[in-house]
Amino acid sequence: MAAPTYTILGYDDLDGWAADDHAAALAVFTQTCGDIARPDWARLCAHAKDGPAARDFFETFFLPVLIEDGTPMLFTGYYEPEITGSLIPDETYRHPIYALPPDGTAGTYSRREIEEDQPFRGLDLEIAWLADPVDLFFLQVQGSGRIRMPGNHMIRVGYAGKNGRDYTSIGMALVDRGVFTADQVSAPVIRQWVRDNPEQGQALLWQNDSYVYFRMVNEVPPELGPLGAMNRSITPLRSIAVDPAITLLGAPVWIEKDGDDPLRRLMVAQDTGSAIKGAQRADVYYGTGDAAGVAAGNVKDGGRMVVLMPVEYALSKLRDPLAY
Repeated sequence: MAAPTYTILGYDDLDGWAADDHAAALAVFTQTCGDIARPDWARLCAHAKDGPAARDFFETFFLPVLIEDGTPMLFTGYYEPEITGSLIPDETYRHPIYALPPDGTAGTYSRREIEEDQPFRGLDLEIAWLADPVDLFFLQVQGSGRIRMPGNHMIRVGYAGKNGRDYTSIGMALVDRGVFTADQVSAPVIRQWVRDNPEQGQALLWQNDSYVYFRMVNEVPPELGPLGAMNRSITPLRSIAVDPAITLLGAPVWIEKDGDDPLRRLMVAQDTGSAIKGAQRADVYYGTGDAAGVAAGNVKDGGRMVVLMPVEYALSKLRDPLAY
């Protein structure tokens, strides 16, 4: 992956810009702009909260900047799963959702060691229990979820930390084995294959050493989305996960996603993900539940994304990519 390059564009260069709902994007932007600890952004955030004309606000105070590193754009999707579970283990609910260990052992074990050797058993770290190891795996991939208990009681869990091991795409592992082609692989396809091939499926899940720990986030109202990396609720089809080493969290990002369900809209970079690395890489948040999961699971599209930067910030990047 090459060092990022920065190219300033005009708003006329953004496909579909004029047709977007800029007010909807501004509302999402104001939810997290106050958490960007830089004076120039703080001034813009204060003005944004005064209720300016949304399109004029972005066009006046931001420049569209295309950041590239030699890798083609890849959009994927993610969602907040809703899974049946239990607070008490039994013969059905046998797979624990673990809280972050408090004693510094979070990074000691691989996924396989945690699940097979059960080093955390008896430490009272279990938040809830799931029936299906595939559900647990994809809950960790998504980073948050709602667990529906018997009697219809619901709890919410969010990302608390991970074991620090490298993320391995099990979809690409299936492609490398020749089980599927790259255009066939999706979350629903992977899920079904693992369930149809229990022993091989378990071994496949263990190829991804990365393991995610959770925390209870029941303080988030049910009508709001899960907490993203900025510790604020994210919004369906307005929030994206990016690589924070390249794209500043909280920044507006224009996306031009191609594929069967193209998107041309202004998003806000409010989340991150283990697999989201690079200048032209983003994960679009689709919402909560099965329908959102189907929509998100089928996204593997090209296109491009363009970061909106405050004018002086953008010009400084053009002069010196290491600025700020």
